[in-house]
Amino acid sequence: MVYMIILVVVTLLGLITASVTDIRTREVPDWLSYGLIITGVGLNLLFAFIYSDYWFIINSLAGLLLFLIIALVMFYAGQWGGGDSKVLMGIGALMGLNVRITGFPFLISFLINALLIGAIYGLMWSLILAFRNRRNFLREFRRISHSANIIRFRIYIFAFAVLMIVLFISTTGSVFSSFFLALLLIVLLTFYLWIFVKAIEKTCMIKEVKPDRLTEGDWIVKEIRHKGEYICGPKDLGIEKKQIRKLVELYRKKKIRKVLVKEGIPFVPSFLIAFIVSLFVGNLMLWVI
Repeated sequence: MVYMIILVVVTLLGLITASVTDIRTREVPDWLSYGLIITGVGLNLLFAFIYSDYWFIINSLAGLLLFLIIALVMFYAGQWGGGDSKVLMGIGALMGLNVRITGFPFLISFLINALLIGAIYGLMWSLILAFRNRRNFLREFRRISHSANIIRFRIYIFAFAVLMIVLFISTTGSVFSSFFLALLLIVLLTFYLWIFVKAIEKTCMIKEVKPDRLTEGDWIVKEIRHKGEYICGPKDLGIEKKQIRKLVELYRKKKIRKVLVKEGIPFVPSFLIAFIVSLFVGNLMLWVI
């Protein structure tokens, strides 16, 4: 159908543009993310009039609302930046959530694919960062691994592993044996993955920048105060423009020189990959199960 081709093409063009800017600058401009949302609602409103079918705009608003909720959860959990969240909302507004069909609507398939592909994408990006900074990464990985808290936690992990192995052996031949083995593997993988992520953050994702190079939404690593007045810090969900202006003012007065920020992984390209996979392959979860 013509309207679907238009929506898919607009979404693809928006995701390609957003992916390029996200990789280059680690941010998605507001004109692009908000433009996707406005275009999505506008196009579906236009189609509702052309085809005399109000479900176009209902589906568009439903998709926008669904992805708004998910985007807020991921944003406040610190997993996505503001640009990533708004791009996701734009996809929801453009493609819409078809509430009338049974099975998996396209938008739900895209969401599942985005989570699966995003996890793989994030891991691959982290491995590349670790390889490019392997000396510092390995040094930090060893430092974290041998810290007092981790050594103490290893004792608990070892005790848990012994318990799981005993339960696995005692239930051999039953369905519970696989459960205990899987639980042990999950705990071990999670433990070392946490150390891996922490080492990546410390050595590959934290950098010093001048205040005039900050952009709205940057994650500040260390709290900054001036004469007891709080300026910004890690508790903020991304730095705001008024905070940047204050830092630039202090920088010009030579009160501060640089600010530690955490550089996130550009996640928008994973949305693009997930969208293409959803179009040509469908829901990956259905292939897995």
